[in-house]
Amino acid sequence: MRENLIGIRPPTHGLVASGVRLARTRHLVVSYGSVPAVRDVTIEVTAGEIAAVMGRNGAGKSSLLRALVGLSEASGIVDVGGLDPRGAKPSTLIGAVGLVPQNPSDILYADSVADECAFADRDSGAEPGTAARLLTELAPDVPHDRHPTDLSEGQRLILALCVVLAASPQLLLLDEPTRGLDYGAKRRLVGILRKFVAEGRGVVLATHDVELVAEVATRVLVMAEGEVVADGPTPGVVVSSPAFAPQVAKVLSPQAWLTVADVATALPATPAASA
Repeated sequence: MRENLIGIRPPTHGLVASGVRLARTRHLVVSYGSVPAVRDVTIEVTAGEIAAVMGRNGAGKSSLLRALVGLSEASGIVDVGGLDPRGAKPSTLIGAVGLVPQNPSDILYADSVADECAFADRDSGAEPGTAARLLTELAPDVPHDRHPTDLSEGQRLILALCVVLAASPQLLLLDEPTRGLDYGAKRRLVGILRKFVAEGRGVVLATHDVELVAEVATRVLVMAEGEVVADGPTPGVVVSSPAFAPQVAKVLSPQAWLTVADVATALPATPAASA
C-alpha cells in the first residue's frame, strides 16, 4: 500500500485560510494563583481555518480557549475581532467569539431544551427557531421538552453548541467537542464545522481526538507545560508527532496520509489497485 501511494498528493479537504485575522494573542500569560497555565503564547487565528490545539492534560489548552473569551485572568495582548474580551460587554462579544466549554452544563440554565433554544435566539438577536433548527440537524433524537440535565453527555454538548452557533460568531471555540458523541453525531459535527469555515469564519478546538483532527483540522498547535511547542499545517505536525497522530499516519509515515477515507479514494487510481 505504501508503494502504491508514492507520488500521490494527499487531499487538503478544500479548506484554505483567507488571511483575515479573527484573533491574536501576544505574550499571553494565564496563571491560577502562583501556578502558570499558559506561558508567553503568541498566536494568530485567521478566517477559513480549523485550528486544533493538542497536548496532554494540564498543557494549557482549555486556559488558552478561556482567555480568548475573557474568562481567564490573563496578561499580555488578547484581541478577538478588534475587541479585548477581558473588558468587552457580552452583548458585544457574542458576535465575535463563542465558546462551547468542556462541561456544557456551564452555559445551560433553562428548564427545558426548547427554552434553551429560545433564549439563545433572543440573546443573540437570531431569527426565532434558529437554535432549534440547528439542534434538529445535529441531534434529531433530542426531545425538546426534556430538561438539559436529563440529556446524555453528548446531547448536552450538542445543545450547547447550538446555543453558541445561534449567534453566528466569527470565531468558534470548542473544548473536547466529541466527548460523548456517537459516530453519527460526530459526522454531523464535522459537516457543521466545514460549512462554518467555508462561510469565512474560523474554529479553534482543543481535543485529544486524533481522528477528528486528521479529518477536519487545517492546522495543529501542540502545547506542553503552557507553551506552544509546535504550530503548522496538520499533516506536517501530526506526522512528526506520533503521540498526536492518527493510526493511518503512524502506519504510512513519513507519507502524510491521515485518514482511511483519503487512502481509499486514492488507491483505485494506482496501477496496482486497478490491475
